[in-house]
Amino acid sequence: MLYKNYIESVKGFSKDRYSRGEASAPLLIDRDGDLTVEYAPFDHIQSGAELAIVGLTPGRVQATNALSSMSADLRKGVPVETALENAKRFASFSGPMRANLLAMLDALEIPKVFGREKAADFFAEKSKLVHFTSALRYPVYVFGKNYSGSPQPLKHPMLRRHIDSCLVEEVDTLPNAIWIPLGKHAESALLYLSDRGLIPRERILGGLPHPSGANAERIAYFLGRKERSALSGKTNATAIDQAKAKLLTQVASLQ
Repeated sequence: MLYKNYIESVKGFSKDRYSRGEASAPLLIDRDGDLTVEYAPFDHIQSGAELAIVGLTPGRVQATNALSSMSADLRKGVPVETALENAKRFASFSGPMRANLLAMLDALEIPKVFGREKAADFFAEKSKLVHFTSALRYPVYVFGKNYSGSPQPLKHPMLRRHIDSCLVEEVDTLPNAIWIPLGKHAESALLYLSDRGLIPRERILGGLPHPSGANAERIAYFLGRKERSALSGKTNATAIDQAKAKLLTQVASLQ
């Protein structure tokens, strides 16, 4: 119910100022030195989702999009719960990142776990089968810039506290979901909750290359679209092979 504290601030949201990185005291949730956690409407949890995609934390572009969406809805008189759901959907990742993720999910045959033909079924228009979230639900900034994992979330008391509250709530709400962490920090957060008995480890599918365009070569090799002999020295083919083999075994055990 954190959003109730920020309704009026969201209604008066200034996209231009926020997108430039100007501090927004009315949206502040937490502060520790140079680190700030600010409110943006990522509260909605897609109850009943079969797949949960977990990043590190929303960036400023995502947060700007979510805040703009909710601000516009509230000014039009849209009910708050609907505005929250709209904001979450509007700000969730799409484009090439989504295409890369779908291809990898299909390669691992994850849709078969739920009796579905292809990963695109999770993302069909108005589908409620996929839940987007972050290890740190609300945007974290360092000196007003996007936070990228330093200091490590689990080693920082304030950030760990947000994992213990927000991410735990989402795990509790989605007991039957498969969790796909995007990046090492998201995976560490999920494994931390698994170690506490809050989520079965077999339902955390870690080790996928991050679907961003910066990982194009690793993704191409993972999908068999590029031969090992053609890889640059920056790509560790053995590590990708091992991760893929482990994931295939893990997914097979869930079917």
